[in-house]
Order: sequence, then structure tokens, then C-alpha cells
Amino acid sequence: MVAVVLNGFLTGLILQIAIGPVFFFILNISLQRTLVDGWLAVIGVTLADYIFIALAILGVGKLLENPRVKFTLGIISSLVLVLFGLFMMIWTDSSHPISGPNPPIASSPLSSFISAFLLTLSSPLTIVFWTSLFATKAIEKGYVQHQLTCFGIFAGLATPVFLGSSVTLLSLLRTSISLPLLKLLNIAVGGLLIIYGVIRLGKIVMNTGAVEKTNPFSDPG
Repeated sequence: MVAVVLNGFLTGLILQIAIGPVFFFILNISLQRTLVDGWLAVIGVTLADYIFIALAILGVGKLLENPRVKFTLGIISSLVLVLFGLFMMIWTDSSHPISGPNPPIASSPLSSFISAFLLTLSSPLTIVFWTSLFATKAIEKGYVQHQLTCFGIFAGLATPVFLGSSVTLLSLLRTSISLPLLKLLNIAVGGLLIIYGVIRLGKIVMNTGAVEKTNPFSDPG
């Protein structure tokens, strides 16, 4: 069981290295708000990850392999990224700064938790990835149900360890960064989320078009 725990945690850390939009969103919260905001955002991401892992273990990922379902969820998740990015670029609440040498823009722990949670949930096809990973481990390592569950728990544990460490470090560095630069970072991260969303949307549309062209039995409607 120790080998399963280590394998799960190391796999989770490797996945964390593949930095994506959620990481940059958390980075932005850590630099612009408080350490509490950052950690609540990490908890939000972790909770969403464990929901995905639990659903994957239950086999829900198989249902999401349907092409129409994948297309619909892919479009929705891409649009959510774009909307998150637009919201960050357009709206910056600086009406109630917190006192300090370099105050955060606005502390809102509940907002930090919910926004990070929803952003992570905006990619439900992650369940398919976890399902494939569990299937691979079951074949390669011979893991049974309780071992896959243990593997998933410790793979998910890598999220708060990695993101929590990043949040704590960035919060310590925040006081050395000027407020105008923090606001500029807010716009930059918003733009990055939009780019991620547009690229994901483009790939989904192109892949769907390619499949329809090569499949003579595809539904023309």
C-alpha cells in the first residue's frame, strides 16, 4: 500500500507541473489578495479535483466519452474560461483596500473559494482523463478498487501541497510588488484565460470538423 500512496502522490505532483489556467488564476489571487484568499482558492481547486477523481472512480467518465457530450462540455468549458478572463480584465474592485504597505485589491475569501472551485469545474472532461489514468494503473500495476481509491486520494493531495506552497511563497512576495503592477497582472491573467479558452474552443471545433469529414456515417444535421 505504501507503493500505491507514493505512486499516487508523485503522479499528482507531475500533473501539477503541467501548469494551466487554474494555476495562473490562483497565482493572481495570491498576489492581489490575502494569504487566506489564496488558501481558500486552493481548497476550492482541491475540492473540485476530488469530485472529478471520485466520479472517475465511479466510472462516470465513460458516459462523457460520447462525442456529442464531449463536444457540448468542451464548448461550455471554453466559454467559461473566456468569460472568467473578460470578467478579470474588465472588473477590478479597488473600492475597499486593506491596510498595509502594499494592500491587496479586495479581500473576499468566499469569492476566492467559489471562483477557483467553479473555474476548476469548468473542465468536466477532466473526469475522462482521470478515468483513463485509473484504467492504465489497473492494467499496468494490477490495482484493484481500494488501491485505485487510495491512489486517487494521494494524487489529489498533491494539489494542496503544490498550490499551497506556491500561494504561501507568492503571498510573502506580494508586499514587494507595486499595486499598479498587481492590477496589470490582473489584466494579464484575464487575457491568458481568454487565450486558453479560445485555443481550446478552436481545437474542439477543428477536431469535430475533421471527424465529420472522415466519418461517412456522421449525422449531417
